Amino acid sequence: MGKIVAIGGGEIGYKGRPVETTGIDREIIRLSGTSKPKFLFVPTAGSDSEAYYEVVKNYFGTSLGCKVDVLYLLVNTPPKKEIEDKILSSDIIYVGGGNTLKMMIAWRKLGVDSALAEAYRRNTVLSGLSAGAICWFKYGSSDSRKFANSDAGLIKISGLNFINALCCPHYHTEEDRRPHLKDLMRKTSGVAIALDNCCAIEILDGKYRIITSKSDANAYKVYYKKGEFNEEVIEKKSGFSPIETLLSK
Repeated sequence: MGKIVAIGGGEIGYKGRPVETTGIDREIIRLSGTSKPKFLFVPTAGSDSEAYYEVVKNYFGTSLGCKVDVLYLLVNTPPKKEIEDKILSSDIIYVGGGNTLKMMIAWRKLGVDSALAEAYRRNTVLSGLSAGAICWFKYGSSDSRKFANSDAGLIKISGLNFINALCCPHYHTEEDRRPHLKDLMRKTSGVAIALDNCCAIEILDGKYRIITSKSDANAYKVYYKKGEFNEEVIEKKSGFSPIETLLSK
């Protein structure tokens, strides 16, 4: 049960920047089992940005051949049934980056969390980057407070708990991520999965592998054991391994 591709970060063409995640994004499409999947973009974390949707539509639609739709939630909120129908009729759900805390509050208020849980049970491909990676995990390291105050620190956010671990995106791209995670894991049981930009964890039926769109991008297993800090590069393999081994210390 369950298909998830959680991406640590990277560009998909916004404001003319070069696309960085194509190798990962093609795998998201392959997982759907169809060459022209119904692709639902959820830009809640990005404040329902129409400009963001246009970039996604051009990239995943025009360039990669998906049938792209969008689920706006913050302005003119659709009825609950329409939200559920859009989510459950899609082959791929792709959650954009932005303010994770704002997104999770809205999702829980509107029942999006329950609809996504049902989509997970139905083997819909659940994907996204940054906030769209954090949301599938039990917890995440988030910059949500920085949207109101650029000097604010990172915080711990509760996600949907489809993966029993903490997710830290942008691990070596943003300088405050690693020290914050090291401190955060002192007070968090279990393990963290830290993802560089252009790196993703792919989960399929209780097994996982690490995939990248740049050879120097990595994923890390981060945890404390007997009071000692551990940070291990997760090996990249072509095959899948049981996720229990990754999530245990």
